[in-house]
Amino acid sequence: MDSKSKALNTPELKALAEEIEVLKKEKNAVIMAHYYQRDEVQAIADFIGDSLALARMAEKTDAKVIVMCGVHFMGETAKILCPDRTVLIPDASAGCSLADSCDPVEFEKFVSQHSDHTVISYVNTSAAVKALTDIVVTSGNARKIVESLPEDEKIIFGPDHNLGEYINSVTGRSMLLWNGACHVHDRFSLQAIIDMKKEHPGAKVLVHPECRRPLQLIADKVGSTAALLDFARSDSAKEYIVVTESGILFEMRRECPEKTFLPAPAEDSECQCNECDFMKMITLRKVRDCLRDGYPEIKVDPEIAAKAVRPIERMLELS
Repeated sequence: MDSKSKALNTPELKALAEEIEVLKKEKNAVIMAHYYQRDEVQAIADFIGDSLALARMAEKTDAKVIVMCGVHFMGETAKILCPDRTVLIPDASAGCSLADSCDPVEFEKFVSQHSDHTVISYVNTSAAVKALTDIVVTSGNARKIVESLPEDEKIIFGPDHNLGEYINSVTGRSMLLWNGACHVHDRFSLQAIIDMKKEHPGAKVLVHPECRRPLQLIADKVGSTAALLDFARSDSAKEYIVVTESGILFEMRRECPEKTFLPAPAEDSECQCNECDFMKMITLRKVRDCLRDGYPEIKVDPEIAAKAVRPIERMLELS
């Protein structure tokens, strides 16, 4: 049984998938899904990717309607790049703890206090924060973009402190960091991963740079979701401990069915903190409903969009 069949494993899910396929054709729509989405949502998506890949695909698609199966800032990014398209998100309340950790009013105050700094913002931010930014980056291209700037350039990096600390460590920079974090990546347990390594001594540890520094230091590979997936494809190991949101396991297992991927546990064993509650708010029923009803639609204030598009386009030029 292939991965799509495994994901669409009930009559209800199969029926919803069939409805979605019909509605896509009627509406001239494309469905984009982040790697952290539910298995069944990834199974019906036209395109699956990380934040950078989704941004690029949004810019290139000629579909009239974009259904963004992800969190709110991803829908905003697509709308900013495609103002003439209808951008839908299956659940408007699918936010992001990292984006929420950077209030645009407070961030503007912070930036104004350091007016001689170039502002680099992670793509996991609201449109209002992007509008205060010089260059947007993703976890996949942040190092390359930072290294493209003069070594003595003063830089503000926000909002993810862990990613910023990682980029500082590999580039030798001393960027000024905003103190934000992702609630999923910030709660993985170092001790639990060390214990897993004892049980699986041949397993390699794959760590997202949004994780805390001690976890990065025990990793065999630190990288974005796309980079971790590429590493798993090309590496010779047969077993991996995956220290990022567990939705990526669907694509890893699909791409590398002969390998074993183990989700890393969180500090709190009573909760599934290796899953993003916001990402998992998107369901096939909600995808069907938003396609059918044309709602919820992502709207971005035109003035903010005009400012936010420039740092996004600069990222795409430098990537």
